[in-house]
Amino acid sequence: MIHLLNLLAAIALLVWGTHIVRTGVLRVFGESLRVVLAKSFSNRLSALAAGLGVASIVQSSTATCLIVASFVGKGLVSSAAALAVMLGADVGTSLMAVVYSLDLSWLSPLLIFTGVVLFVTRQNTVAGRVGRVLIGLGLITLALQLIVGATKPLTEAPAVRALLVALPNDVLLDIVVGAALTVLSYSSLAIVLLTATLATSGLVPTPVALGLVLGANLGSGLLALLATSGASPQVRRLPLGNLIFKLLGALIAVPLLPQAHVLLQDYVSTVHQQVVGFHLAFNVVLSIMFIGLTGLVGRAVERWLPEPSPEAGNTRPRHLDPMALATPSLAISCAAREALHQADVVETMLRGMLPVIRHNDLALAEQLRNMDDTVDELYSAIKFYLTQISREALSERESRRWTDIVSFTINMEQIGDIIERVLQDVEDKKIRKNRSFSDAGFTEICHLHERLMSNLRLAMSVFLDGHVRDAKKLLEEKARFRDLEHEYAASHIARLRENTAQSIETSSLHLDLISELKRINSCLCSIAYPILESAGVLSKTRIRNSRMADLSPDDTR
Repeated sequence: MIHLLNLLAAIALLVWGTHIVRTGVLRVFGESLRVVLAKSFSNRLSALAAGLGVASIVQSSTATCLIVASFVGKGLVSSAAALAVMLGADVGTSLMAVVYSLDLSWLSPLLIFTGVVLFVTRQNTVAGRVGRVLIGLGLITLALQLIVGATKPLTEAPAVRALLVALPNDVLLDIVVGAALTVLSYSSLAIVLLTATLATSGLVPTPVALGLVLGANLGSGLLALLATSGASPQVRRLPLGNLIFKLLGALIAVPLLPQAHVLLQDYVSTVHQQVVGFHLAFNVVLSIMFIGLTGLVGRAVERWLPEPSPEAGNTRPRHLDPMALATPSLAISCAAREALHQADVVETMLRGMLPVIRHNDLALAEQLRNMDDTVDELYSAIKFYLTQISREALSERESRRWTDIVSFTINMEQIGDIIERVLQDVEDKKIRKNRSFSDAGFTEICHLHERLMSNLRLAMSVFLDGHVRDAKKLLEEKARFRDLEHEYAASHIARLRENTAQSIETSSLHLDLISELKRINSCLCSIAYPILESAGVLSKTRIRNSRMADLSPDDTR
């Protein structure tokens, strides 16, 4: 019993080690890996090579599939090019299995010791994250040694030998078991290494091991398909096409397994190398056979999973891809895109304010006020999505971006609330009482509204690009808008002295309106603060612009 428990513990350590390496590499190189993949889609061969390289580093074809599937879902790459990447990714993970089949017993303690020292002494730096990866690599090699040690007593037990003899020699059953184990462990690499080790110990016959390897390959395709089951049809295209390739490859390989076993025995000396060599050969042959068919299969999955027609007025979260959470840099980009979507809704609300005031449009006012609920829902969705991203996994720049997105969405949510309040006041104090602004007063409101629309677009640009020059320009608009508010308030008071009837009737609404517009502008301008602060020019800007030195407390919200 103790030997079985040791074996299970060693298997768990192997799975955990591959998980640490996969997540650690994505945390350290996530953004760089995305850039490499994005630049590799020019032709099939470069896409295949990029997939091979990235999967070798990440040590997970499933993780690579999820990254590339998100590109397909956003329309950044065709399904055919993405399928070429995945053919290379499968070769990359099989190459790592070959590397781990070498005698690395001397390397395990060195990797673990170095990794722990780096992680403990420099935990929140890139070196600390690299230390996590080294720990994972060390655990993988250590787990393989433990599996070998734990299986030796089991192979010598009469009961185990009798059980192995009684097992049916059914390759389809082996494939099903291998696929199931891969899905459960979330790592085809771990299952292939485990299978090779068990075959070396004699616990699993070599023909059965080859069937398990085929199942592990199918299981990795199923993993990606299951992980994207709740995603959009565009995202599910790549996992489906990749699984089709694996199924076709397995169907071709099954009747050839006896011949493959004979060839492996003739040309490969050890059982362990035979198993991992078969895994590598299967994926290499798969990539050679199907690299020319990526276009055909890509078009097929696009027909089977068509893009849904956009629904009118659909403002639900569009970009918060749960699969991207495994890659922090990708998740940050998804959150930023959703924040811009939220800003688009706010822009629609702000643009619609003026027609409501001009035409006394109650229906439009109600429609715009209801859109504030959408802004609030998007804010909650973005905030919840960001909380699922591990701050520990973010680089310093990504951590600042995380904070910028939270600040931006808060400001957009506040602007939505202000617009809703303004629309309600206009409806109660102007439309229902059949009042109107004076021509001069309405012209002033139009001017302020025009500047607000311009500042909103500038604020979105600052959030998207982070240019210091635009951030300075946006912050300067705060003082200009404040001066305009004072000027127009004074003009309104002058019209009251002249007993202008329309100004007297709408005096309270007019003053409240220009005050609320200034508050909206303050929220927009506050988006510039993190950019200027990161660049180290915030205090200098404040000192240089004397008009901003005496801002009221309300202006510095």
